[in-house]
Amino acid sequence: MGKLIEKLTAKDTLVADGAWGTLLQAKGLEAGGCPEKWNIDRPNDVLEVASSYINAGSDMIETNTFGGNRFKLMHYGLESQVFEINKKAAEISRKAAGQDRIVLGSVGPTGKMLMMGDVTEEELYDAFKEQSLGLEAGGADGIIIETMSDIDEAKLAIKAAKENTSCDIVCSMTFNQSPDGKFHTMMGITPQQMVKDLIDTGVDIIGSNCGNGMKQMIGIIQEIRSVDTNIPIFIQANAGAPIYKDGNTVFPESPIEMGQFVETIIENGANIIGGCCGTTPEHINVIAERVKKVSAQ
Repeated sequence: MGKLIEKLTAKDTLVADGAWGTLLQAKGLEAGGCPEKWNIDRPNDVLEVASSYINAGSDMIETNTFGGNRFKLMHYGLESQVFEINKKAAEISRKAAGQDRIVLGSVGPTGKMLMMGDVTEEELYDAFKEQSLGLEAGGADGIIIETMSDIDEAKLAIKAAKENTSCDIVCSMTFNQSPDGKFHTMMGITPQQMVKDLIDTGVDIIGSNCGNGMKQMIGIIQEIRSVDTNIPIFIQANAGAPIYKDGNTVFPESPIEMGQFVETIIENGANIIGGCCGTTPEHINVIAERVKKVSAQ
């Protein structure tokens, strides 16, 4: 049993962090820039983001490595620095987290499509292995494979992380809600199918991030729990559905608006709650206070 599972066993509900890109952009990250390069060039700014979530009440923080695989870094000529960039990112988050909080190494999709022949399974596995090794070397307690749409890519990422590290493994997929109210990823995977396909991979925690606000996440949790009543569920919602306003993408939900759904999210079976796009330390602080209140009841 890893550190994340131990902490989850000791406490009914944990609080994750919020958006990283939102805060890095506020610090000057330009559109189309490489966030992961900041781990090397601007580590203090990355540390400030990580620390802001710890100070807000997060039990765990991720690493600035969502696009830290060789295929994504290739766009910036950084594919030879995958291990270094991921290791450095984990070291930064570890410094912010100390020894009491959890560091989750962020692993996002590669952007390559297996079904289109863009990449082979072996190439994907090797890319995820390389990234996972760097994250563990930097001090990550767990690895979160997040914002996935393709179940086969998700399974390869889980396999690579489990076979090459001793980290707890989280897998989080992104679902869209169709007009009939049903949820599915861009590749057509439903929450129920996610559970059925991933449960035998040995993944420790599953869930959903991005794509939806807190209210929509309730339905996703219910679908997961209809298949499995035991596996821990990780939820990171956006601050509402994005709105394009005055040339910018805005996420409209305030911390209070997001926080009002925390009790219902917990009642329906979520075990770890945080935020995704548009969320800030203020959002996480409200979520943490609501979680504390529910736990005290």
